[in-house]
Amino acid sequence: MTIEAVVFDVGETLVDETRVWSLWAEHLGVPPLTLFAALGGVIARGIQHPGALELFRPGIDVRAEVAAMRAAGHDPFPRPEDLYPDALPCLRALADRGYRLGVAGNQPVEAAAAIRAFGVELELVATSDGWGVAKPDPRFFARIAGELALQPASIAYVGDRVDNDVIPAREAGMTAVFLRRGPWAWIQAGRDGPEAASIVIERLTDLPEALESLR
Repeated sequence: MTIEAVVFDVGETLVDETRVWSLWAEHLGVPPLTLFAALGGVIARGIQHPGALELFRPGIDVRAEVAAMRAAGHDPFPRPEDLYPDALPCLRALADRGYRLGVAGNQPVEAAAAIRAFGVELELVATSDGWGVAKPDPRFFARIAGELALQPASIAYVGDRVDNDVIPAREAGMTAVFLRRGPWAWIQAGRDGPEAASIVIERLTDLPEALESLR
């Protein structure tokens, strides 16, 4: 089937999370390099992001800590200035080619407003927190198809993670696009495929032509 819609993950796909994780390091009172190394360790062990925070603050209540950070004037959610330089050019190029666009990722509900401020028209903006289901749960990808009223085969899903993005998108019947950047991508796949991906790219500006090559 022809791909009609392209849906993107958020962190390390559209957004460079360096600023956000640096804020967390400051909030936890550890050097940024220490937290970044801890993130690498939990990724390698297949543990989700909060596992790195737990190392420094056992039993951490992430919601409460986010509220404390915001009260102190720090915003731990994506901002337009956090976008990778290739993000908006890619989104605009896809829109010009007639693709329907969406963003759906494992994010707190507050991130939806930040995503809508990116400056590009998005038909779908969704968060795991808002939906009550998170990747890699198959229901997350089924919800994407339902919200767009499309068959999964008409959707390409773009992400940096093999476990949360590529494999479940492929299993849902979507075209799985692997973007090789960010710690998850490099730790999980290195220079390999991965095999479950229909498309492998190094930068988002390569995506429009890669999608066209499938037609």
